[in-house]
Amino acid sequence: MSSAVKSVVILLADDDEDDVILIRDSFMRSKLSNDLRVAEDGVELLDYLRRQGRFADPELSPRPDIILLDLNMPRMDGREALKEIKNDPKFKDIPVIILTTSQTHADILRSYQDGANCFITKPVTFQSMCEVVSKFGEYWFQIVKLPER
Repeated sequence: MSSAVKSVVILLADDDEDDVILIRDSFMRSKLSNDLRVAEDGVELLDYLRRQGRFADPELSPRPDIILLDLNMPRMDGREALKEIKNDPKFKDIPVIILTTSQTHADILRSYQDGANCFITKPVTFQSMCEVVSKFGEYWFQIVKLPER
């Protein structure tokens, strides 16, 4: 028998409430064992990682194992946040998966150049999102060895 998938902390940075619901529901439907936390933009994402403001309590803001990052957000977009994360020695080992509506070559290339671990274009239907989340979970939670917290 295969062993159970370990619970991981996933930090999703996305300002679109409908997308957050879609992603959360897709994780539940795919029966992935995880702890999904949400930041509404790049500023909140960095506050979470740095445990600033409302994220100061480490019990309420555990270090994420993986970051899902939308590119298009207010205040600080995902492109800027990715650079901040990958330029900080405390956070650069956290895998960052770009999950965005963009399909442009420039965004894909720039994301990888700035240190993204992979780039996924958001599916538009719930069924498609569930399929992507299922494959994502299999790859990142069963195949890949993540750094220990």
